[in-house]
Amino acid sequence: MLKHKPYINLNLYIKGVTLLELMISVSITAILAIIVIPNFNDFIVKMRVDNEISQLHRMLLMARNTAINSGQNTILCPLNEISQCSEQWKNKLSIFIDSNNNKTFDLEEKILQTKEEITAGDQLVYGKGRTMITFKSTGQLSGLANGTFRYCPEHYKKYARGIIVARSGRIYQSSDIDNDGIDENRGNTEINCD
Repeated sequence: MLKHKPYINLNLYIKGVTLLELMISVSITAILAIIVIPNFNDFIVKMRVDNEISQLHRMLLMARNTAINSGQNTILCPLNEISQCSEQWKNKLSIFIDSNNNKTFDLEEKILQTKEEITAGDQLVYGKGRTMITFKSTGQLSGLANGTFRYCPEHYKKYARGIIVARSGRIYQSSDIDNDGIDENRGNTEINCD
């Protein structure tokens, strides 16, 4: 008995892509990449700024709550290499209870929390000549009047954000009040990086 081999249609299994189809696919991919990549960079910068603002906001809240709960002045500042508060807000930030009220970090005092320095090239500014924020046991600021932290990403100044610290000790984040893509403080003044 003869066995018949089944008929196999090779045309069903041999498929390919023509050069024209390949060129169209590559062209569409290139066009999409040109559109998506710049928007992706903007997205990454916005996320970085939001993350830094959120971390700073949490630190300010912790410093204020620590002052209220401990009944002692609590300081948030950038400590330099000799453990003194400096104007370099872009550096590592620290919170400590100023138990002897000398406005400096001493060996007997303990650092409660730190935040690493910001991304190289970005700026974090808090008032000219201000080296620290001190919260009193009432939760209010000690010393200077209210101020605004400004976080300014390098080459993307339009995505700058801010945190306003009121004399009462309350903390407010900036927002885009007028929907123009630029954050403003509570007085409708744009967060300015210059």
